[in-house]
Amino acid sequence: MKRIDHHTRTLAAAVLLCFAAFAAPAFAAPDDRAARTETRIESMHARLKITKAQEAQWKAVAQVMRDNETALEPLMMERKKSAATMTALDDLKSYADITDAHLQGIRRFNPVFGTLYASMSEPQKKEADTLFRRGPGKAMHAK
Repeated sequence: MKRIDHHTRTLAAAVLLCFAAFAAPAFAAPDDRAARTETRIESMHARLKITKAQEAQWKAVAQVMRDNETALEPLMMERKKSAATMTALDDLKSYADITDAHLQGIRRFNPVFGTLYASMSEPQKKEADTLFRRGPGKAMHAK
């Protein structure tokens, strides 16, 4: 019985740590989220070595990133505001709304990024592949 209790406590601690690691950035103040988006845009621009010829395509990519953040912000803030009083069903609906917004954002992002990607040199594509393989949080900080 002690073994089960130990495993249960370990699992609970891991779940809480994961939630804290992923939820904290999501619940950041709107200005912080917007600033992080701008930092991500600037970092990606530099890492991908966007050329003058690619600037128009890049601007479309950056705008979709900003628009996606703008669409997510009210959902995240409402979830934060209501977290203490949400029912299980409210929580699931909120999570579904956020997940849907993420999916819609990816669907908006794919075609504009695809256009930019098609114009990239092989070294740029390789860097983009690396950035996206690592994920947005890790990509920004990777060398």
